[in-house]
Amino acid sequence: MKKLLGSTCLMLGLLGGVSASNAADCGSVTIASMNWQSAEVLSNIDKIILNEGYGCSADITIGDTVPTITSMVEKGQPDIAPEAWVDLLPDVVKRGMDEGKLVTGATALPDGGVQGWWMPKYIADAHPDIKTVGDVLKHPELFPDPEDSSKGAIYNGPQGWGGTVVTSQLYKAYEAEKAGFTLVDTGSAAGLDGSIAKAYERQQGWVGYYWSPTALLGKYEMVKLEAGVPNDPDEWKRCNTVADCPDPKANAWPIDRVVTLVAKPFSEKVGPEVMDYLNTRSWSNETVNKLMAWMTDNQATGEEGAKHFLEENDEIWSKWVSPEAAEKIKAAL
Repeated sequence: MKKLLGSTCLMLGLLGGVSASNAADCGSVTIASMNWQSAEVLSNIDKIILNEGYGCSADITIGDTVPTITSMVEKGQPDIAPEAWVDLLPDVVKRGMDEGKLVTGATALPDGGVQGWWMPKYIADAHPDIKTVGDVLKHPELFPDPEDSSKGAIYNGPQGWGGTVVTSQLYKAYEAEKAGFTLVDTGSAAGLDGSIAKAYERQQGWVGYYWSPTALLGKYEMVKLEAGVPNDPDEWKRCNTVADCPDPKANAWPIDRVVTLVAKPFSEKVGPEVMDYLNTRSWSNETVNKLMAWMTDNQATGEEGAKHFLEENDEIWSKWVSPEAAEKIKAAL
């Protein structure tokens, strides 16, 4: 019996040493939570998984794209930016890579950040011939202007958004006015969302600017229109994104790359299991849309959304982590 107890104590001591070693390897972690819903919930998921699964001491710091990525390059902090829209800051990201200050983890959103013109799925189902912007412009009667039903309407975002500028330019490029469409200024993000909700409640036609992932597209099923032409990056930069450019051409919206960025010093100090997780963790826009819709309906915080996701979707996140970490995380929920 004494030998058995001694062996048990020795084994517990060894296991405790392994656990302590893992915690020491990971140590303190700073995770940037950007000021939009998908990034907020992903940072909280990372916090829970790193703390409960890998023995880290992770905390969240509030950030935004430009200051966060710039700080990671110049100061090595924060340690992780879970959802970095790198195309918004290409020169800084490239410098960070070239100077060995940043490493990329997983592609956080494999579908990418998707912007463009969308219509309700029920319209797409009823009219399978409508797939492109050009197809829409042949049918103003299916997308009536609320102020003048003899015309069609293309709904735009509020002033100050990059997507609003592009939509205004594409409206000119596709000669939508000549096709019988007006460009509707929705005035605000709430106004844009409200126009989609109203159309859905009445099962009416709607076409306009939106993006994914978003809570709204988790609640209302929408179909993105094809541009009918490939993306021309030079033309996009020259004119599609410039408000006063007089001669815009039809163009396809680019897909924004959304990756996890990790500060190089952190990547070198942590154990391989932590980096394996950060190099694996990704989810689809459809999954994010549904989670954000739940968060919006329940007025949930990022932390509450993270717990809900982990409790309801172990078939997704358990593939991101080691079996041992998965058991620890499940036990902690």
